[in-house]
Amino acid sequence: MDQKAAMVSWSGGKDCCHALYKAMKQGFRVERLVNFMRSHSGRCCFHGIDAQLMATQARALGIPLFHGDVKEMDGYEEVFKKTVSALRTEGIKKMVFGDIYLDEHREWVERVCAEVDVEPLEPLWNLEAGELARDFVAAGFKTIIVSCRSELMGKEFLGRMLDEALIEELERMGICPCGENGEYHTLVIDGPIFEQAIEVLESERVHREGHWPHWSFKIKDYRVVGSKVDEPENVSLLRMPV
Repeated sequence: MDQKAAMVSWSGGKDCCHALYKAMKQGFRVERLVNFMRSHSGRCCFHGIDAQLMATQARALGIPLFHGDVKEMDGYEEVFKKTVSALRTEGIKKMVFGDIYLDEHREWVERVCAEVDVEPLEPLWNLEAGELARDFVAAGFKTIIVSCRSELMGKEFLGRMLDEALIEELERMGICPCGENGEYHTLVIDGPIFEQAIEVLESERVHREGHWPHWSFKIKDYRVVGSKVDEPENVSLLRMPV
């Protein structure tokens, strides 16, 4: 069994992408991005990115996207284990995560991965959040804010590119520069491991309820900058049957 084959727990945001980048630099060969979508909305469970945009991002990275459909969030763990177990049968026994410092997140990851005999890799763990955010920007990644908790951040943050000025602003506000506590979520649109970039053409700022009331950056139109990635309507997903 290939000890360097890995999959990545994928949301489309900066921390999982940073973890992917570090794992690749450590010599791991990432064969799958693993994402979980809400069945009723067709959007990522945590970041709210729609399925076609997630697929386009994966194609721009050149890594297949495999996802499980989650009907209700209380069934998330079951779908997670079923999906990861299916990939394990393909010989992928390591899974990369983008956790930074929340113990309860790492404890969940370690418990669930142990139950399906997969080794978790946490390349960002216990690194300083501000340093991580700055390193990500310095490496050449471009990422935009696609949601933020409305009691902490205003809608003007939506669509902003993560850069030094934004990192400093978040620090002054007392917000984790990586949004590790769910203060905000991002979408990575370009970077050194991308084969093509994504350009947002049309968007809308909307307020939504949910686990926390939040502002959401609804991306209505976009394009891939480059000629080798299919248009969104031609992109397919590898689905986990449920």
